[in-house]
Amino acid sequence: MHESQQSSGRPFPLSMADEGERVRIVLHRGGKGVEKRLTSLGLNRDSEVRIVHRRGGNLVVGRDDSRFALGAGMAQKIMVVRA
Repeated sequence: MHESQQSSGRPFPLSMADEGERVRIVLHRGGKGVEKRLTSLGLNRDSEVRIVHRRGGNLVVGRDDSRFALGAGMAQKIMVVRA
């Protein structure tokens, strides 16, 4: 479904990643507030995360031993590439 976008190496919104996929965060869109919130969770640029579960646009992502629930709006603001 998203293979053409992902295989090109171009960033795409985290909300488009498939369950079980590993991706690397390359950009936070949405301003300083979004950046601060995400970095406080440990979802920094260059962090690798795995999509643990998705329900519609809502995601549970894993990083190291932690898991985070993200709403569709927040997931749309996180730009990633395939890891």
